[in-house]
Amino acid sequence: MLKLKASCLQDTYDIALEIARIVSAGDLILLVGDLGAGKTAFAQGFGKAIGIEEPITSPTFTLAREYKGEMQLHHLDVYRLEQIEEVRDLALSELFEGNSVTLIEWGNQIISALPKEHLEVFLEYGDNDSERLITLTPSGQEWNDRITKLQKYLTDWEFREC
Repeated sequence: MLKLKASCLQDTYDIALEIARIVSAGDLILLVGDLGAGKTAFAQGFGKAIGIEEPITSPTFTLAREYKGEMQLHHLDVYRLEQIEEVRDLALSELFEGNSVTLIEWGNQIISALPKEHLEVFLEYGDNDSERLITLTPSGQEWNDRITKLQKYLTDWEFREC
């Protein structure tokens, strides 16, 4: 587990960029946190880092959006799903194929339907309106190894000024 402090929105984008540098095709990242905590902002920074030029918006009402960049980005929001059976309609297994990465907002709600190998990004409010506390929790050996590498780059985030 790695805990970080984002002092402003740009920090959230930059942390997403660093994570984007270590992803591989087929990866899954769960974005978890209260409404307005920065899940979509994280997705925007992540998308920009993998070469997506079009605006990334919340898929709350569409459930899923796809973006093309250096890698394809599948961006889902499962907040409105009421039953785990509804997840089957999303054809999740197909999302993890090819040169793509999948971000799922509220992914913790459907954890039983997801691959064991993933990264959870938990965003919560900090001490002021612009500050966020971000906890990265790897699941599986590959993500554990990557978080160890990532920790080298992100250890000074708590002290950063915006």
